[in-house]
Amino acid sequence: MKSQTRIFSFYEDASDISTCPSCESGKLQIFFEAKSVPTNSCILLSSREEAKSYPRGDVRLGFCPECGFISNVAFNVQLTEYSGRYEETQGFSPTFNKFHKALAQRLIDRYDLHEKHILEIGCGKGEFLIMLCEMGGNSGTGFDPVFDEDRVDSPAADRINFIKDFYSEKYASYQGDFVCCNHTLEHIHPTAQFIKMIRRLIGDRLDTVIFFQMPDATRIINTFAFEDIFYEHCSYFTPGSLARLFRHCGFEVIALANEYNDQYVTIEARPSKTTIGTLAALPEENDLEKIEQGIPSFQDKFAEKRRLWEDRLEQYKVDRKKVVLWGSGSKAVSFLTTLNVPEELQYVVDINPFRHGYFMAGTGHQIVSPEFLKDYKPDVVIVMNEIYCEEIGKDLREMGLSPQIIAL
Repeated sequence: MKSQTRIFSFYEDASDISTCPSCESGKLQIFFEAKSVPTNSCILLSSREEAKSYPRGDVRLGFCPECGFISNVAFNVQLTEYSGRYEETQGFSPTFNKFHKALAQRLIDRYDLHEKHILEIGCGKGEFLIMLCEMGGNSGTGFDPVFDEDRVDSPAADRINFIKDFYSEKYASYQGDFVCCNHTLEHIHPTAQFIKMIRRLIGDRLDTVIFFQMPDATRIINTFAFEDIFYEHCSYFTPGSLARLFRHCGFEVIALANEYNDQYVTIEARPSKTTIGTLAALPEENDLEKIEQGIPSFQDKFAEKRRLWEDRLEQYKVDRKKVVLWGSGSKAVSFLTTLNVPEELQYVVDINPFRHGYFMAGTGHQIVSPEFLKDYKPDVVIVMNEIYCEEIGKDLREMGLSPQIIAL
C-alpha cells in the first residue's frame, strides 16, 4: 500500500517550547524523557527491515503547574504521518463497539440528535459518525486523511460526506448542529490555537454542542503507564486541564466524565457569549493538586515498572515459555520499544484483519491473526489493555487454548 503522506500543516512544531500551549501562560516543567521512540505506531509496515528502520524522535514531557496540561516539548510534526497506511481503528472489538454504541445513544438522547447535521473532526475510518447518523437519522461530515471509503458499508452512507483532509479554516462553510472529536486532540500540539479555531468557525451558532474524547492522563500518571506514552500523542489531558482549555478558548463546559474503565476523559461544551467561559467550574475539574503531586516521582516509578516487566520477560525466556502480545496498536509499540523486547517474543496478535502480515514499528515483530495461535500454542498472552481480557479469554477458549493471560 503506497503512502499518501500528509501532515498537520496548521500545527507548529514544539521546538522545545517552554510556554504551555494550552493555557498559554504557564511554564512547562520537564518531568519525563524517552529517547529515540518510533514517530508513528499505527503505520502499516511491510517488512521487518522497514519496521526496524522506521524514523524515531524524542519524548520530553512538560507539566504546566498553572492548568495541569502535559505536552511533549520535543514533538516535531514533520516526523509524523497520517495517511492511507495509518490503521488505527478499534472497531473490530465487540467490547469497544458496545461502548461506542452506548456512547452514541447517550449523546443522541441527551441532545436530541435526530435529523441534525453532525460534524466530526478526526473521524478515522468513520465508525462513530456512521453510528450517530444511523441511530439518530442524522446527516454528517467527517474529516480525516486516513479515511478509507472502501470500508464504508452503511444505509446512512448517502447522508455522510467524508473529506480526506485535516479540519481547518478552509472548511469554515461546513457547520454542524453537533461537533465531535474522538481521540484526535491528543495528536495536536498547539491545543489552544486549535480549539480557538473551532470556536471562531462556529461563530454565533451558540446552540452548537461540542463533544471531545481522549485518553485521560490521570490514569497514566497514577499507574506510571509508560505504554500510553508514545510519539503521536504530544498532548495529555486530565479532566481539569481539558475543561480549563475549553473555557479559556470561549466555551462553557457542560459536563466532564471518565469513560471506558477510566481510560478516557470526555467533555461536553457549548460556545460562550464571551471570550472566556463564565460558568462555574465543575467538581471534576478539581484535580490540579493531585496530579501535581504525582509528577516528581513519575520517572523513578516508571523505571521501577519497566524493571519489573524486564524481569518477568527474562523469566519467561529462562522457562522457555512461548509468549505473544495481544493488541498491535500504540500501546504495543511503546511496550516493545521501551523494554527492548527481544525477538524470542516473535509475534503480536490483532483481531483487525487489515493489520495482519505487517510489522511493528521500531522492533519488527510480526502481526498475526488470532487463528495463528491454534498451531503456535502460546504459554503466555500479554494483553495490552486489561479491558479486553474477557473478550480475549473467550476467543482463546473457543480455539481450544488456555494460556496464562496477563494484562499491563
